[in-house]
Amino acid sequence: MAYPLELSFWTTIILLFLGIPLAYFLAYSRSRYTSLVEALVSLPSVLPPTVLGFYLLLALNKEGFIGSLWYRLFGKQLVFHFEGILIASVIYSLPMMVHPLTAGFRSVPKNLIEASYTLGKSKKVSVLTGVVLSFAHTLGEFGVVLMVGGNIEGETRVVSIAIYSAVEALDYTTAHVYSLVLLLFSVFSLTALYVLNRRWSLL
Repeated sequence: MAYPLELSFWTTIILLFLGIPLAYFLAYSRSRYTSLVEALVSLPSVLPPTVLGFYLLLALNKEGFIGSLWYRLFGKQLVFHFEGILIASVIYSLPMMVHPLTAGFRSVPKNLIEASYTLGKSKKVSVLTGVVLSFAHTLGEFGVVLMVGGNIEGETRVVSIAIYSAVEALDYTTAHVYSLVLLLFSVFSLTALYVLNRRWSLL
């Protein structure tokens, strides 16, 4: 399925641009609002996906504060379209990118941050961890995408929803194939990540 890979790719790219400055802020800011921002970033990790998906559905539909603006600008709604589930995926996977990056920044004293960019070890490991976790997390997400995008062939159907649809149709062969692909991809990605992390930590 090329479409879920496209969703994971663009989600990861957007999260890189959002995650690095946000993680830097969380690592070094002394603002009284830092804890609140960190709590909001972590919220998708603890909220049930259906709860997050429900509120995103309200925000992104034509009557919602984000969806109504989008509809006025582009003449189509966000929900049940790729753009809508892309926004939902970015929010849902935000902790997967920000937490490793924040840990990476915090591992280096701020007065040595320029030197750490030159040496690159801590930052490189953190960025790679964030990228792998964000990509894999988006590829396997179900509840948020289903709530915001539904199950539209060629538009919003991702692998996890395809598995659900196949099981509902008692097509266990298709469900097994998709599940096995996701399982193998996850095992391979995490194994490669941990191997690289161990090698870099020994340098």
